[in-house]
Amino acid sequence: MRILDYITAGGKNVILEYIDDLDDRGKLEARRIRSKIREDGILAFDSFNTRHLRGKLWEIKFSSNRIMYVIADAESVYFLHACKKQKGRAEKFELEKALQRAKEANLM
Repeated sequence: MRILDYITAGGKNVILEYIDDLDDRGKLEARRIRSKIREDGILAFDSFNTRHLRGKLWEIKFSSNRIMYVIADAESVYFLHACKKQKGRAEKFELEKALQRAKEANLM
């Protein structure tokens, strides 16, 4: 399965930059998640701590982090936003940012 990260208009890959700023444990877990998705495709999501957010938008929770994503089809997943998990549910502004990016990419 292809992982397509959100890229800003200026060419910044916000997902990879977020992962690069994590501590070693967080980086390792994020890279493991990405690798498993590439190898196992849609079935990989069954082994993660995921939660439906709104519409087609879901999140993967790992350590104290979240990656918000949309599965476009059996071959592609779009990672739209990554953030620290601060409360029991997604912060409104974090959720809105992910939804806006999904709309920009015509995923919702």
